Amino acid sequence: MPGIGGPAGLPAQVLGTTANVVANPQTARVGALFGADRADDLSGGHFCTASVVDSPHGDLIVTAAHCVSDTGTDLVFVPGYRDGKAPYGVWKVGQRYLPDGWAEDQDEDSDLAFATVDDVDDRAIEDVVGGNRFTVGTATGATAVTVIGYPSSREAPISCTNKPTSHSSTQQRIDCPAFTSGTSGSPWINGDGQVVGVLGGHDEGGLTDDVSYSVTLGSQAAALYKDAISDP
Repeated sequence: MPGIGGPAGLPAQVLGTTANVVANPQTARVGALFGADRADDLSGGHFCTASVVDSPHGDLIVTAAHCVSDTGTDLVFVPGYRDGKAPYGVWKVGQRYLPDGWAEDQDEDSDLAFATVDDVDDRAIEDVVGGNRFTVGTATGATAVTVIGYPSSREAPISCTNKPTSHSSTQQRIDCPAFTSGTSGSPWINGDGQVVGVLGGHDEGGLTDDVSYSVTLGSQAAALYKDAISDP
């Protein structure tokens, strides 16, 4: 099978295969979500994935809406999480931004969310780990993407590079093995370092470990991002 280089900092992978993620500045932008009650005892407590995206205030993460829709539960985000450790700190999740379609009836075409994270030691999270550009309107399958996520059963992230295909006019899919529970919210990052998908959507990301989904990032995603960066 052909191999292809991933975004800067990611090694070339054979398309459609899953590998362990090497810790580096690029992959540190991806992290795990935990309930705030696990902030002092992280091992085995993560349940979803999120990643830092570029924003004017430097405080924004993107994930799947079903990961953060329980607004009664306080959450923390740990970028670069590995083996119970938080190499870049533990960041409290603040304001969450969910599309109306998800908030009203959990529409799978709206399974995307942004959230702010509070500064740590007067530094914004993007100043610490950087952020990938959130990009809408990219044609599905135009290039390969690298998906990075945290299976609940593992204490380090995995990645897979492949070309997405259209599932419907509102959903895209990717064939990548071993993306089990916990990988919801994983960014789909193209060769330009842009987030062009987020694992979720159809069946909250898929019913099997080998096929994953994302909403197609279009006007609704653009409006949600604009809303998230507009708050002071």
